[in-house]
Amino acid sequence: MALLDRVSTLLRANLNDLVEKAEDPERMLKQVVLDMENQLMQVKTQVAIAIADQHLLEKKKAEHEQQAAEWRRKAELAVQKGQDDLARAALERALSQDQLQIGFTTQSEDQKHEADNLRQALHKLEQKLTETRAHCEMLIAEHRRARVIGRAAKAQHVVGNDQESTIGRMKSKVHVTAAENAAATEVLTPESLEDKFRALESQDKVELMLKEIKSRQPAQ
Repeated sequence: MALLDRVSTLLRANLNDLVEKAEDPERMLKQVVLDMENQLMQVKTQVAIAIADQHLLEKKKAEHEQQAAEWRRKAELAVQKGQDDLARAALERALSQDQLQIGFTTQSEDQKHEADNLRQALHKLEQKLTETRAHCEMLIAEHRRARVIGRAAKAQHVVGNDQESTIGRMKSKVHVTAAENAAATEVLTPESLEDKFRALESQDKVELMLKEIKSRQPAQ
């Protein structure tokens, strides 16, 4: 049956795989539950129809069984009355009813098998629906939590980058300002007495080094 094939497909469905492939996992999960609920209602309807058909076939089987027994009783009565031709006709009717009874017995057994399959499918689908609802709720909550965490991480990353960029600009500005201040201090600060003596000493050293170089030169 196509219905049982659809039910079997739903029972084999792997929610985790579906979630990974879905563009909108929440919508997909809700649709899966809705599909299962719809299939469950259809299976319930089919189970009721199958059971009703089974009862009808069993009733027909019992009716033909009773009619076959009645024609046999009539055949016995005809034999008792010495009417063999009438007895033969009654027995033919009994055999015809036997064939109908056998046919309805086969149909009833087949219908019972189908009804049992539908009952099992209904039971499995009810269990699967209960599990799927719980699983879907868990996956939806997990998906929402992942989205919130993702947004928070993204926001933190953006804020962190902005902060680092701002701090970097401030550090650079501070370094430039410090250098400028140092240069201005060096230029504007008056030369001290110690600085003057160091300058004289430096000049003396330069003169001595110059004389030493000249002394090593050959006489002209």
